[in-house]
Formats: sequence, C-alpha cells, structure tokens
Amino acid sequence: MACIEARGLRKAFKNTVALDGVDLTIEPGRIVGLIGPNGAGKSTALQAILGLTAYQGELKVLDLGPWTARDQLMSEVCFIADVAVLPRWMRVWQALDYVAGVHPRFDRAKAEGFLARTSIRKTSRVRELSKGMVTQLHLALVMAIDARLLVLDEPTLGLDLLYRKAFYDSLLNDYFDGDRTILVTTHQVEEVQHILTDVVFLDRGRVVLDCSMEAFEARYVELLAAPEHLTAARTFRPIHERQLFGRSLLIFDGADRDRLATLGELRNPSLADVFVALVGGPQ
Repeated sequence: MACIEARGLRKAFKNTVALDGVDLTIEPGRIVGLIGPNGAGKSTALQAILGLTAYQGELKVLDLGPWTARDQLMSEVCFIADVAVLPRWMRVWQALDYVAGVHPRFDRAKAEGFLARTSIRKTSRVRELSKGMVTQLHLALVMAIDARLLVLDEPTLGLDLLYRKAFYDSLLNDYFDGDRTILVTTHQVEEVQHILTDVVFLDRGRVVLDCSMEAFEARYVELLAAPEHLTAARTFRPIHERQLFGRSLLIFDGADRDRLATLGELRNPSLADVFVALVGGPQ
C-alpha cells in the first residue's frame, strides 16, 4: 500500500489553478523532496494531503481520504510548518503536557531525552526561545510521536546554517527508521539532497519530474565543455546551458556519457541545477 496516492489531483481558487491534474505515488519508508518555485502548488498539495482543503480527483493518504477521514489520519501523521505555531505564552513543560494529552502515541520520556541534548529549559516560555530553539522544540515534540508520515513545510526557514544542519542530522539519526515516510518542501535544495530517496519537481500545479535519487543520478549529467568541442556538445541536445568563468556548462538528460566524456569534463549536476533546467530561470 502506497503512503500517498494521488490521481488527477486538482485544486482551483477562483481563476487560479493551484494543482492541475497531479499524479503522484509515494511509497512507505521514503524521504521525498517536493521542490518548486513560489506559486508552484506545493503548499496546496500539502494542505490536501493533510486534509486542510477540499480537492478534486483521487487522493489517499495511508489508505484514508484526508478530507473525509482527517481525525483518523491525524493519529498517523505529524506536521511541522514554516512558521512557529506554538503559543508564545506557553512554557516548554506545558507544550509537553499538551501533546501528551492530545496524542495517544506521544512518548514524553523520548521528547524530554531529545530536549536534554539542547540548551532549552523546560521552564522557558516559547517567546523566550530563539527561532532555532523553537524549531528544536517542534522537532523534539514530533520525533516523540510514533507517526507513519511526517510532513515538513520549509522546516528550517530563517535558521542559520548550524541549526539547519543539526535539524536534518537529528531527523535522520533520531527519527527516520526506514519504515516512516518523510515529505519535505524547501527552497534550500542543496541542504536536503543528501537525505532524499526521491524527488518531485512541481511547477504551475503540474509534476515535471518524479523519480528516485538513484534514477536522477543515472539520468542527468553535466558537461564542462572545452571551447573547441562546444558545437559538437550541442548536437547532443542539452536541456540547459550556462557560462562559468568563460566556459560552457551543459546539462543533458539521458545522453551517452562515454561520448560526452570526449568533449570535456563530466560532473553530476545538483538538484538545483536540474531544477533550473526543467523549471526555468536565468540562462
């Protein structure tokens, strides 16, 4: 059974189509990056998955309809948004009490163990914590819930590099166990590339790429072309070309690597590079 299964998923707001016939399958035990520019439909897709908005088409999350069985679904799903949602007046111990009271699968001792590795005091109010500490508190609360699906919407937005790295390290080392599924959206693509098992590019409400990271690495190649070989390289029909220090960088989809290797230096392009190639951006 797929963790998330969407067929012809559509959502429109007046004259704006946010999701335009999205087909998507996410298997259990995967870490999936949902990547797209502003307005691509990422937030709307997450809202549909979490049962926060009605939609057209077919959507099953953990074999449940999110809009019709949201209460049942929420016992299996955790969510961290891009903004702090904890009341600023609340103390840390009160947040622990609250989650323990509303979620039957919350392990308070586990949450306190995570917090013990931070500088967060249980007597502190949320308003006294830095943004990074609030994110750490969110993560401690979520990681202590035995959920099957974790949805992260720009979870490290506004955090400095050290906090962002610590966040993803904790996610991998303390939460992900190969059975749980994680769906994450972020603009900081380079920082999540190493943790992803799959990637989905969304643009203008449509899926433009959906593949595993193994398939991604086998499919795309970047060539730093020697000037005298640029014309020959272009005959392989690159999907993107840009200049770097007076030399041409070309990205290819499914090209013959052995033949390209005779024309310059081959590299593995980053998710960000291929994203720009497929979705558009500065040439």
